[in-house]
Order: sequence, then structure tokens, then C-alpha cells
Amino acid sequence: MASSYSTDLKLELMVTGENAGTWGDITNTNLNLVQQAIAGFESIAITSTNTTLLMTDGTLSNARNAVLRFTGAITANCTVFVASGIEKTYTVDNATTGAFTVALNQVGGSSVIFDATDKSHKLVYLDGTNAN
Repeated sequence: MASSYSTDLKLELMVTGENAGTWGDITNTNLNLVQQAIAGFESIAITSTNTTLLMTDGTLSNARNAVLRFTGAITANCTVFVASGIEKTYTVDNATTGAFTVALNQVGGSSVIFDATDKSHKLVYLDGTNAN
């Protein structure tokens, strides 16, 4: 039976007896991914189009960070998407310029929206379906 990956943080879940000789490397990768989820910071330049953050199995990914800062000079309302099925908490900082809304949304769910003049930060949690 092969390794699988956790739903929320995409950590590699090894089967007992698997990965002889590479277990330490995989564990170190998992620990780096946990560190990114707990203390990671990512500044993400957004434009006037929608942006999708990725959470890739077993690799550092921008959606895994604990703190997200959205930057950029936007000229239209923007939505930043995170895949559905992921349960995660973020501190989100809207550091964009331009008088337009910025929303964080789980694909197919509801959004947390920064109004056009709201250049603050918010604590947001994803419940697998919605941003709250």
C-alpha cells in the first residue's frame, strides 16, 4: 500500500514499513510543511483578475502559509480562491491599493470580503466549504 496525503495540510502519510532509507527525508519535509502552516508568511501580488492559491501534496505551497498578505494595485474587484475540502485558519492582510473589494473564497463556498476601503487584516477560517 502506498503513502497517501492528509486532507488539510497535504502531509505525506506513510504506511508502516514503507520508504526504507528515505523515512527521515519525508519526515523532515512534513515538519517543514507543518512549520509553514503554523508560522509561514506569504506576500501574494494580486491583479485585477481572480487568483487561485495552491496546496500541493508534500511540497511547500502558497495556500499552506499561516499569514497571507495581498498586495498589488487592483483596478477591479478580485477574489482569491482556495480549494474546497481544506480546513485551515489564516491571518489575511489586505495591503492592496485601489478602491475595489478583495474576497477570500473556498471554491463553491461563501467569501470573506474586504470592502473597497478596508485595508485591514482579518482572522479567517476555512471550514472545508466556506471562508468565515
